[in-house]
Amino acid sequence: MSIQLEHVTYTYGQGTPFEKTALHDINLTIHEGEFVGIIGHTGSGKSTLVQHLNGLLHPTSGTVTVNGVDLVGKTKEVKETRHQVGMVFQYPEHQLFEETIAKDIAFGPRNLGYEDAEVDRRVREAMEFVGLDYDTYADRSPFHLSGGQMRRVAIAGVIALDPSYLILDEPSAGLDPFGREEIFGEIMKLHKEKGITVILVSHNMEDISRMANRLIVMHQGEVLLDGNPIEIFHNDREALQSAGVDVPPLSQTLQALADRHIPVNIDRVHVQEAVEDLYAYVKEVRHVK
Repeated sequence: MSIQLEHVTYTYGQGTPFEKTALHDINLTIHEGEFVGIIGHTGSGKSTLVQHLNGLLHPTSGTVTVNGVDLVGKTKEVKETRHQVGMVFQYPEHQLFEETIAKDIAFGPRNLGYEDAEVDRRVREAMEFVGLDYDTYADRSPFHLSGGQMRRVAIAGVIALDPSYLILDEPSAGLDPFGREEIFGEIMKLHKEKGITVILVSHNMEDISRMANRLIVMHQGEVLLDGNPIEIFHNDREALQSAGVDVPPLSQTLQALADRHIPVNIDRVHVQEAVEDLYAYVKEVRHVK
């Protein structure tokens, strides 16, 4: 089970004066169960890349396969495979259009031809999973919710399709800190409890470092770096800076402390854990019980 890109190149406006190649000969495999972070400067090709993963865009050259099925074509197998890759866009509230939350979440399963009882089951389970009580929210308009709640509805709509892969393109854009934590909590819950493969596009290295077990750095339409986030933060700082991104502030701080021979764990990705390490060190130095 995997998504594979082989020699994928994509050119916008091919054959016109506005022709621009956004992806250059991409070779990439995303394995089942991974949590992949994709980062890069604006215009690096990351959004174009993820739109190939469920067939929204087709390569100018090369192939994209999901679980061995080429996404080019209109066969029943291709359509069913594309539904295994759910996508939540940068402003997922723009995906909402029905008059009630329940109807909006039900749209995908109903469009796939499921019976009413199965649609209802999927809607209820998806709403419960994202923390929206069915009796309270089912008949409400999705446009009368907070930004964070609207994004939870959009995610519930994808969950109701029971995908194997979930792509999120800047899902926290424009949210306040509480809304960000709320939405990322739902994403981590999906990954851990349902085993869904997550592909998260973000500008925020700190978010990536806290959640992803694999980091892909895009630069000028190519994969510049691909590996463990912490290892990339420690070993590839110059390459990151050349791509217009930087190491998370926590990693920078811990590395600076380590360079001063203060015994810290430079692999920490949570501030609280790093604070506890430092507190333990200060207690030891000062012989405080």
